[in-house]
Amino acid sequence: MARQKISKRTVDALTWRPPGPPQQFLWDTSLLGFGIYVLASGQKTYVCQFRRDGRSQRVKIGPHGPLTPEQARAEAARVLGRVAHGEDPAAEKRERRAALTVNAIADEWLAEHIEPLRKLNTISEYRRIVDIHIRPRLGRDIMRDLKRADLAALRAELRETPTMANKALAVFGSLWAYAAKTGHVDADANPVRGVERYREQARERFLTVEELARIGEALRLAETEGLPWAIDEKKPGAKHAPRESNRRRILDPFAVAAIRLLILTGARLREILHAQWSQVDLQRGVIFLPDSKSGKKPIYLSAGAQAVLVRLPRIENNPHIIVGGKDGAPRADLKKPWAAVCAAAGLEGVRLHDLRHSFASFGAGASLGLPIIGKLLGHSQPQTTARYAHLDQEPLRRAVDAIGATISAAMDGKASGDVVPLKKPRGNAK
Repeated sequence: MARQKISKRTVDALTWRPPGPPQQFLWDTSLLGFGIYVLASGQKTYVCQFRRDGRSQRVKIGPHGPLTPEQARAEAARVLGRVAHGEDPAAEKRERRAALTVNAIADEWLAEHIEPLRKLNTISEYRRIVDIHIRPRLGRDIMRDLKRADLAALRAELRETPTMANKALAVFGSLWAYAAKTGHVDADANPVRGVERYREQARERFLTVEELARIGEALRLAETEGLPWAIDEKKPGAKHAPRESNRRRILDPFAVAAIRLLILTGARLREILHAQWSQVDLQRGVIFLPDSKSGKKPIYLSAGAQAVLVRLPRIENNPHIIVGGKDGAPRADLKKPWAAVCAAAGLEGVRLHDLRHSFASFGAGASLGLPIIGKLLGHSQPQTTARYAHLDQEPLRRAVDAIGATISAAMDGKASGDVVPLKKPRGNAK
Protein backbone atom coordinates (compact mmCIF):
# COMPACT_ATOMS: atom_id res chain seq x y z
CA MET A 1 0.00 0.00 0.00
CA ALA A 2 1.65 3.23 -1.20
CA ARG A 3 1.84 6.11 1.29
CA GLN A 4 3.07 9.62 0.62
CA LYS A 5 2.06 13.20 1.34
CA ILE A 6 -0.72 13.93 -1.17
CA SER A 7 0.13 17.14 -3.00
CA LYS A 8 -0.25 18.48 -6.51
CA ARG A 9 3.18 17.14 -7.38
CA THR A 10 2.52 13.60 -6.11
CA VAL A 11 -0.95 13.48 -7.67
CA ASP A 12 0.33 14.67 -11.06
CA ALA A 13 3.01 11.95 -10.94
CA LEU A 14 0.51 9.23 -9.96
CA THR A 15 -0.02 6.68 -12.76
CA TRP A 16 -1.70 3.31 -13.08
CA ARG A 17 0.91 0.56 -13.34
CA PRO A 18 0.13 -2.78 -14.96
CA PRO A 19 -0.39 -5.46 -13.97
CA GLY A 20 -2.53 -4.50 -11.05
CA PRO A 21 -6.05 -3.97 -9.73
CA PRO A 22 -8.40 -1.57 -11.59
CA GLN A 23 -8.05 0.97 -8.76
CA GLN A 24 -4.55 1.73 -7.48
CA PHE A 25 -4.39 3.80 -4.28
CA LEU A 26 -2.07 6.35 -2.73
CA TRP A 27 -2.76 7.15 0.95
CA ASP A 28 -1.88 10.42 2.61
CA THR A 29 0.70 10.44 5.39
CA SER A 30 -0.56 13.66 6.97
CA LEU A 31 -4.27 12.74 7.36
CA LEU A 32 -5.00 9.11 8.18
CA GLY A 33 -7.84 7.79 5.97
CA PHE A 34 -7.42 10.35 3.18
CA GLY A 35 -6.37 8.91 -0.18
CA ILE A 36 -6.66 8.96 -3.95
CA TYR A 37 -6.94 6.19 -6.56
CA VAL A 38 -6.05 6.15 -10.24
CA LEU A 39 -7.65 4.10 -13.03
CA ALA A 40 -6.04 2.72 -16.16
CA SER A 41 -7.81 5.52 -18.07
CA GLY A 42 -5.82 8.05 -16.00
CA GLN A 43 -8.81 9.31 -14.02
CA LYS A 44 -7.98 10.12 -10.38
CA THR A 45 -10.51 10.26 -7.55
CA TYR A 46 -10.11 11.36 -3.92
CA VAL A 47 -11.56 9.10 -1.21
CA CYS A 48 -11.92 8.93 2.55
CA GLN A 49 -11.72 5.64 4.46
CA PHE A 50 -12.69 5.01 8.09
CA ARG A 51 -13.94 2.35 10.50
CA ARG A 52 -17.44 2.46 11.93
CA ASP A 53 -19.10 -0.22 14.06
CA GLY A 54 -16.03 -2.40 13.51
CA ARG A 55 -16.31 -2.27 9.69
CA SER A 56 -14.09 -0.46 7.21
CA GLN A 57 -16.03 1.94 4.99
CA ARG A 58 -15.00 4.21 2.15
CA VAL A 59 -16.69 7.22 0.55
CA LYS A 60 -15.73 9.16 -2.55
CA ILE A 61 -14.89 12.80 -2.16
CA GLY A 62 -14.59 13.75 -5.82
CA PRO A 63 -12.39 13.74 -8.91
CA HIS A 64 -8.99 15.34 -9.12
CA GLY A 65 -9.10 18.44 -11.30
CA PRO A 66 -12.33 20.02 -10.12
CA LEU A 67 -10.90 19.38 -6.62
CA THR A 68 -7.38 20.32 -5.55
CA PRO A 69 -5.51 18.13 -3.03
CA GLU A 70 -6.03 20.81 -0.38
CA GLN A 71 -9.79 21.01 -0.97
CA ALA A 72 -10.11 17.21 -0.96
CA ARG A 73 -8.08 16.93 2.27
CA ALA A 74 -10.31 19.54 3.94
CA GLU A 75 -13.46 17.61 2.91
CA ALA A 76 -11.90 14.35 4.16
CA ALA A 77 -11.17 15.97 7.50
CA ARG A 78 -14.81 17.11 7.72
CA VAL A 79 -16.07 13.57 6.96
CA LEU A 80 -13.74 12.03 9.55
CA GLY A 81 -14.93 14.59 12.10
CA ARG A 82 -18.56 13.56 11.51
CA VAL A 83 -17.61 9.90 11.99
CA ALA A 84 -15.94 10.79 15.29
CA HIS A 85 -19.24 12.32 16.44
CA GLY A 86 -21.19 9.13 15.63
CA GLU A 87 -22.60 10.09 12.23
CA ASP A 88 -22.61 7.73 9.22
CA PRO A 89 -21.51 9.58 6.06
CA ALA A 90 -21.41 6.32 4.08
CA ALA A 91 -25.11 5.64 4.72
CA GLU A 92 -26.03 9.19 3.74
CA LYS A 93 -23.96 8.86 0.58
CA ARG A 94 -25.66 5.58 -0.28
CA GLU A 95 -29.02 7.27 0.10
CA ARG A 96 -28.00 10.15 -2.17
CA ARG A 97 -26.54 7.74 -4.72
CA ALA A 98 -29.72 5.69 -4.74
CA ALA A 99 -31.59 8.79 -5.86
CA LEU A 100 -29.25 9.56 -8.75
CA THR A 101 -30.53 9.89 -12.29
CA VAL A 102 -29.72 7.56 -15.16
CA ASN A 103 -27.48 10.27 -16.62
CA ALA A 104 -25.42 10.55 -13.43
CA ILE A 105 -24.96 6.80 -13.05
CA ALA A 106 -24.19 6.41 -16.77
CA ASP A 107 -21.41 9.00 -16.44
CA GLU A 108 -19.87 7.07 -13.55
CA TRP A 109 -20.32 3.70 -15.31
CA LEU A 110 -18.63 4.88 -18.49
CA ALA A 111 -15.74 6.57 -16.65
CA GLU A 112 -15.00 3.97 -13.99
CA HIS A 113 -16.10 0.66 -15.49
CA ILE A 114 -16.29 0.78 -19.29
CA GLU A 115 -13.29 2.98 -20.20
CA PRO A 116 -10.75 1.17 -17.97
CA LEU A 117 -11.90 -2.36 -18.86
CA ARG A 118 -13.14 -2.38 -22.47
CA LYS A 119 -11.54 -2.01 -25.90
CA LEU A 120 -11.76 1.30 -27.77
CA ASN A 121 -14.39 0.13 -30.26
CA THR A 122 -16.59 -1.22 -27.45
CA ILE A 123 -16.20 2.01 -25.46
CA SER A 124 -17.20 4.03 -28.52
CA GLU A 125 -20.22 1.81 -29.23
CA TYR A 126 -21.47 1.87 -25.61
CA ARG A 127 -21.08 5.64 -25.40
CA ARG A 128 -22.91 6.09 -28.72
CA ILE A 129 -25.86 3.94 -27.60
CA VAL A 130 -26.06 5.73 -24.23
CA ASP A 131 -25.88 9.20 -25.76
CA ILE A 132 -28.22 8.63 -28.71
CA HIS A 133 -30.83 6.23 -27.33
CA ILE A 134 -30.73 5.97 -23.52
CA ARG A 135 -30.09 9.53 -22.33
CA PRO A 136 -32.81 11.24 -24.45
CA ARG A 137 -35.51 8.84 -23.22
CA LEU A 138 -34.46 7.90 -19.67
CA GLY A 139 -31.55 10.16 -18.72
CA ARG A 140 -33.43 12.44 -16.31
CA ASP A 141 -35.33 9.65 -14.57
CA ILE A 142 -34.27 8.42 -11.13
CA MET A 143 -32.53 5.12 -11.81
CA ARG A 144 -34.08 3.15 -8.93
CA ASP A 145 -37.63 4.27 -9.91
CA LEU A 146 -37.53 2.81 -13.43
CA LYS A 147 -40.02 0.05 -14.21
CA ARG A 148 -40.29 -2.63 -16.88
CA ALA A 149 -42.80 -0.45 -18.74
CA ASP A 150 -40.14 2.26 -19.16
CA LEU A 151 -37.78 -0.18 -20.87
CA ALA A 152 -40.60 -1.63 -22.96
CA ALA A 153 -41.35 1.92 -24.13
CA LEU A 154 -37.67 2.38 -25.07
CA ARG A 155 -37.83 -0.84 -27.08
CA ALA A 156 -41.05 0.26 -28.79
CA GLU A 157 -39.54 3.61 -29.85
CA LEU A 158 -36.75 1.70 -31.60
CA ARG A 159 -39.02 -0.85 -33.29
CA GLU A 160 -37.91 0.30 -36.77
CA THR A 161 -34.34 -0.75 -35.90
CA PRO A 162 -34.81 -4.03 -33.98
CA THR A 163 -31.09 -4.82 -33.77
CA MET A 164 -30.39 -1.43 -32.18
CA ALA A 165 -33.38 -1.85 -29.85
CA ASN A 166 -31.91 -5.11 -28.58
CA LYS A 167 -28.47 -3.53 -28.19
CA ALA A 168 -29.92 -0.63 -26.19
CA LEU A 169 -31.65 -3.06 -23.81
CA ALA A 170 -28.42 -5.04 -23.40
CA VAL A 171 -26.41 -1.89 -22.65
CA PHE A 172 -28.98 -0.72 -20.12
CA GLY A 173 -28.86 -4.16 -18.50
CA SER A 174 -25.09 -3.81 -18.11
CA LEU A 175 -25.56 -0.30 -16.68
CA TRP A 176 -28.08 -1.62 -14.12
CA ALA A 177 -25.74 -4.44 -13.10
CA TYR A 178 -23.00 -1.90 -12.40
CA ALA A 179 -25.44 0.31 -10.46
CA ALA A 180 -26.40 -2.69 -8.33
CA LYS A 181 -22.77 -3.53 -7.54
CA THR A 182 -22.10 0.06 -6.46
CA GLY A 183 -25.21 0.33 -4.29
CA HIS A 184 -27.35 2.57 -6.47
CA VAL A 185 -30.15 0.06 -7.09
CA ASP A 186 -31.37 -3.42 -6.19
CA ALA A 187 -30.02 -6.11 -8.55
CA ASP A 188 -33.28 -8.10 -8.36
CA ALA A 189 -35.30 -5.08 -9.52
CA ASN A 190 -33.62 -4.90 -12.94
CA PRO A 191 -36.43 -3.58 -15.22
CA VAL A 192 -34.84 -5.08 -18.36
CA ARG A 193 -35.75 -8.56 -17.17
CA GLY A 194 -38.91 -9.76 -18.84
CA VAL A 195 -38.73 -7.25 -21.72
CA GLU A 196 -38.71 -9.47 -24.79
CA ARG A 197 -36.15 -8.80 -27.49
CA TYR A 198 -37.07 -8.34 -31.13
CA ARG A 199 -36.37 -11.19 -33.49
CA GLU A 200 -33.39 -10.25 -35.63
CA GLN A 201 -33.07 -11.35 -39.21
CA ALA A 202 -29.77 -13.02 -40.09
CA ARG A 203 -27.81 -10.75 -42.43
CA GLU A 204 -25.13 -13.13 -43.59
CA ARG A 205 -24.46 -12.85 -47.31
CA PHE A 206 -22.09 -15.13 -49.19
CA LEU A 207 -20.71 -13.95 -52.52
CA THR A 208 -20.63 -16.35 -55.44
CA VAL A 209 -17.63 -16.88 -57.71
CA GLU A 210 -19.40 -14.90 -60.42
CA GLU A 211 -20.08 -11.98 -58.04
CA LEU A 212 -16.44 -11.95 -56.92
CA ALA A 213 -15.42 -11.79 -60.60
CA ARG A 214 -17.63 -8.72 -61.05
CA ILE A 215 -16.07 -7.09 -57.98
CA GLY A 216 -12.60 -7.88 -59.34
CA GLU A 217 -13.45 -6.22 -62.67
CA ALA A 218 -14.87 -3.16 -60.85
CA LEU A 219 -11.67 -2.85 -58.81
CA ARG A 220 -9.53 -3.05 -61.96
CA LEU A 221 -11.60 -0.27 -63.55
CA ALA A 222 -11.36 1.77 -60.33
CA GLU A 223 -7.56 1.64 -60.58
CA THR A 224 -7.29 2.35 -64.33
CA GLU A 225 -10.12 3.94 -66.33
CA GLY A 226 -12.17 4.95 -63.33
CA LEU A 227 -15.71 4.07 -62.22
CA PRO A 228 -18.74 5.83 -63.71
CA TRP A 229 -20.58 8.29 -61.52
CA ALA A 230 -24.08 9.69 -61.89
CA ILE A 231 -25.53 13.12 -61.25
CA ASP A 232 -29.03 14.41 -60.63
CA GLU A 233 -30.04 15.84 -64.02
CA LYS A 234 -32.73 17.96 -62.31
CA LYS A 235 -30.22 20.01 -60.33
CA PRO A 236 -29.43 23.52 -61.66
CA GLY A 237 -25.72 22.79 -62.15
CA ALA A 238 -26.26 19.50 -63.96
CA LYS A 239 -25.91 21.12 -67.41
CA HIS A 240 -22.32 22.12 -66.55
CA ALA A 241 -21.30 18.57 -65.62
CA PRO A 242 -19.04 16.55 -67.92
CA ARG A 243 -20.62 14.44 -70.62
CA GLU A 244 -21.80 11.04 -69.42
CA SER A 245 -18.98 9.28 -71.28
CA ASN A 246 -16.45 11.37 -69.30
CA ARG A 247 -17.99 10.87 -65.87
CA ARG A 248 -15.42 8.52 -64.42
CA ARG A 249 -13.51 8.60 -61.17
CA ILE A 250 -10.33 6.73 -60.26
CA LEU A 251 -10.53 5.59 -56.65
CA ASP A 252 -7.88 6.15 -54.00
CA PRO A 253 -5.37 3.27 -54.41
CA PHE A 254 -5.27 2.76 -50.64
CA ALA A 255 -9.05 2.28 -50.56
CA VAL A 256 -8.87 -0.24 -53.41
CA ALA A 257 -6.02 -2.07 -51.66
CA ALA A 258 -8.03 -2.21 -48.43
CA ILE A 259 -11.00 -3.80 -50.23
CA ARG A 260 -8.70 -6.35 -51.88
CA LEU A 261 -7.14 -7.22 -48.50
CA LEU A 262 -10.56 -7.66 -46.90
CA ILE A 263 -11.52 -10.09 -49.67
CA LEU A 264 -8.23 -12.01 -49.55
CA THR A 265 -7.77 -12.28 -45.76
CA GLY A 266 -11.24 -12.42 -44.20
CA ALA A 267 -10.05 -9.80 -41.69
CA ARG A 268 -12.32 -7.31 -39.97
CA LEU A 269 -12.53 -3.78 -41.38
CA ARG A 270 -10.70 -2.04 -38.51
CA GLU A 271 -8.00 -4.72 -38.49
CA ILE A 272 -7.06 -3.77 -42.05
CA LEU A 273 -7.56 0.00 -41.69
CA HIS A 274 -5.50 0.22 -38.49
CA ALA A 275 -2.74 -2.23 -39.46
CA GLN A 276 0.79 -0.79 -39.60
CA TRP A 277 3.83 -1.62 -41.70
CA SER A 278 5.80 -2.48 -38.57
CA GLN A 279 3.37 -5.39 -38.00
CA VAL A 280 3.94 -6.89 -41.48
CA ASP A 281 6.28 -9.86 -41.98
CA LEU A 282 6.21 -10.59 -45.70
CA GLN A 283 8.85 -13.29 -45.37
CA ARG A 284 6.48 -15.34 -43.23
CA GLY A 285 3.35 -13.96 -44.89
CA VAL A 286 1.71 -12.59 -41.73
CA ILE A 287 0.47 -9.33 -40.24
CA PHE A 288 0.85 -9.59 -36.46
CA LEU A 289 -1.82 -7.47 -34.77
CA PRO A 290 -0.94 -6.64 -31.13
CA ASP A 291 -4.64 -6.21 -30.38
CA SER A 292 -7.97 -6.98 -32.03
CA LYS A 293 -11.53 -7.84 -31.03
CA SER A 294 -10.25 -11.24 -29.88
CA GLY A 295 -6.84 -10.07 -28.56
CA LYS A 296 -3.49 -10.64 -30.26
CA LYS A 297 -4.06 -11.97 -33.76
CA PRO A 298 -2.05 -12.98 -36.83
CA ILE A 299 -3.57 -12.21 -40.24
CA TYR A 300 -2.24 -14.79 -42.67
CA LEU A 301 -1.41 -13.46 -46.13
CA SER A 302 -1.92 -15.45 -49.30
CA ALA A 303 0.26 -14.76 -52.33
CA GLY A 304 -2.46 -12.46 -53.66
CA ALA A 305 -2.62 -10.47 -50.40
CA GLN A 306 1.17 -10.18 -50.32
CA ALA A 307 1.13 -8.85 -53.89
CA VAL A 308 -1.33 -6.14 -52.82
CA LEU A 309 1.03 -5.04 -50.04
CA VAL A 310 4.11 -5.11 -52.27
CA ARG A 311 2.44 -2.74 -54.76
CA LEU A 312 1.44 -0.21 -52.09
CA PRO A 313 3.72 2.79 -51.47
CA ARG A 314 4.84 3.65 -47.96
CA ILE A 315 4.05 7.22 -46.96
CA GLU A 316 6.67 9.05 -44.92
CA ASN A 317 5.64 9.85 -41.32
CA ASN A 318 2.57 7.61 -41.60
CA PRO A 319 2.99 4.15 -40.05
CA HIS A 320 -0.30 2.77 -41.45
CA ILE A 321 -0.69 0.51 -44.47
CA ILE A 322 -4.00 2.09 -45.50
CA VAL A 323 -3.23 5.80 -45.37
CA GLY A 324 -5.93 8.36 -44.61
CA GLY A 325 -6.33 12.02 -45.45
CA LYS A 326 -4.86 13.31 -42.18
CA ASP A 327 -1.13 13.25 -41.54
CA GLY A 328 -0.07 10.10 -39.71
CA ALA A 329 -3.61 8.71 -39.56
CA PRO A 330 -5.23 5.66 -41.19
CA ARG A 331 -8.21 5.89 -43.50
CA ALA A 332 -11.38 6.30 -41.44
CA ASP A 333 -13.78 4.13 -43.48
CA LEU A 334 -14.53 2.66 -46.92
CA LYS A 335 -18.20 3.60 -47.28
CA LYS A 336 -17.99 5.70 -50.45
CA PRO A 337 -15.45 3.61 -52.40
CA TRP A 338 -17.28 0.39 -51.50
CA ALA A 339 -20.61 1.89 -52.63
CA ALA A 340 -19.01 2.87 -55.94
CA VAL A 341 -17.53 -0.62 -56.43
CA CYS A 342 -20.86 -2.31 -55.63
CA ALA A 343 -22.70 -0.03 -58.08
CA ALA A 344 -20.18 -0.79 -60.82
CA ALA A 345 -20.41 -4.53 -60.06
CA GLY A 346 -24.22 -4.48 -60.03
CA LEU A 347 -24.46 -5.69 -56.43
CA GLU A 348 -27.12 -4.54 -53.97
CA GLY A 349 -27.20 -4.97 -50.21
CA VAL A 350 -23.66 -6.31 -49.91
CA ARG A 351 -21.81 -5.05 -46.82
CA LEU A 352 -18.07 -4.96 -46.33
CA HIS A 353 -18.49 -7.48 -43.51
CA ASP A 354 -20.00 -9.90 -46.04
CA LEU A 355 -16.52 -10.21 -47.54
CA ARG A 356 -15.46 -11.85 -44.28
CA HIS A 357 -18.41 -14.26 -44.44
CA SER A 358 -17.56 -15.06 -48.05
CA PHE A 359 -13.92 -15.78 -47.19
CA ALA A 360 -15.12 -18.27 -44.57
CA SER A 361 -17.69 -19.80 -46.92
CA PHE A 362 -15.07 -20.58 -49.56
CA GLY A 363 -12.89 -22.20 -46.90
CA ALA A 364 -15.80 -24.27 -45.59
CA GLY A 365 -16.83 -25.25 -49.12
CA ALA A 366 -13.30 -26.53 -49.73
CA SER A 367 -13.60 -28.72 -46.59
CA LEU A 368 -10.70 -26.99 -44.84
CA GLY A 369 -12.36 -27.69 -41.51
CA LEU A 370 -14.03 -25.30 -39.08
CA PRO A 371 -11.10 -25.16 -36.58
CA ILE A 372 -8.76 -23.94 -39.34
CA ILE A 373 -11.30 -21.39 -40.59
CA GLY A 374 -11.84 -20.17 -37.03
CA LYS A 375 -8.11 -19.60 -36.58
CA LEU A 376 -7.87 -17.72 -39.88
CA LEU A 377 -10.76 -15.46 -38.89
CA GLY A 378 -9.48 -14.97 -35.34
CA HIS A 379 -12.55 -16.43 -33.60
CA SER A 380 -11.99 -16.91 -29.88
CA GLN A 381 -14.99 -19.26 -29.51
CA PRO A 382 -15.69 -22.36 -31.67
CA GLN A 383 -19.41 -21.51 -31.58
CA THR A 384 -18.71 -18.40 -33.65
CA THR A 385 -17.31 -20.48 -36.51
CA ALA A 386 -20.11 -23.05 -36.24
CA ARG A 387 -22.38 -20.83 -38.37
CA TYR A 388 -20.42 -22.08 -41.40
CA ALA A 389 -20.95 -25.78 -40.57
CA HIS A 390 -23.65 -26.20 -43.23
CA LEU A 391 -21.22 -24.97 -45.90
CA ASP A 392 -18.65 -27.52 -44.79
CA GLN A 393 -21.06 -30.22 -46.00
CA GLU A 394 -21.25 -29.03 -49.63
CA PRO A 395 -18.53 -31.38 -50.96
CA LEU A 396 -20.24 -34.27 -49.16
CA ARG A 397 -23.55 -33.34 -50.77
CA ARG A 398 -21.96 -33.26 -54.21
CA ALA A 399 -20.35 -36.63 -53.53
CA VAL A 400 -23.55 -38.28 -52.35
CA ASP A 401 -25.42 -36.82 -55.34
CA ALA A 402 -22.86 -38.31 -57.74
CA ILE A 403 -22.94 -41.69 -56.01
CA GLY A 404 -26.71 -41.64 -55.82
CA ALA A 405 -27.05 -40.78 -59.51
CA THR A 406 -24.79 -43.68 -60.46
CA ILE A 407 -26.67 -46.13 -58.26
CA SER A 408 -30.08 -44.91 -59.43
CA ALA A 409 -29.07 -45.20 -63.08
CA ALA A 410 -27.82 -48.75 -62.48
CA MET A 411 -31.01 -49.75 -60.70
CA ASP A 412 -33.07 -48.34 -63.57
CA GLY A 413 -31.06 -50.39 -66.04
CA LYS A 414 -29.42 -47.40 -67.71
CA ALA A 415 -25.96 -47.68 -69.20
CA SER A 416 -24.96 -44.37 -67.64
CA GLY A 417 -24.84 -46.18 -64.36
CA ASP A 418 -21.37 -47.49 -65.30
CA VAL A 419 -22.10 -50.80 -63.57
CA VAL A 420 -19.22 -53.25 -63.75
CA PRO A 421 -20.45 -56.90 -63.83
CA LEU A 422 -18.99 -59.19 -61.21
CA LYS A 423 -16.69 -61.94 -62.52
CA LYS A 424 -17.69 -65.50 -61.78
CA PRO A 425 -15.36 -66.81 -59.09
CA ARG A 426 -13.00 -69.61 -59.98
CA GLY A 427 -12.82 -73.00 -58.37
CA ASN A 428 -15.69 -74.78 -56.73
CA ALA A 429 -17.58 -71.65 -55.84
CA LYS A 430 -21.11 -71.62 -57.22
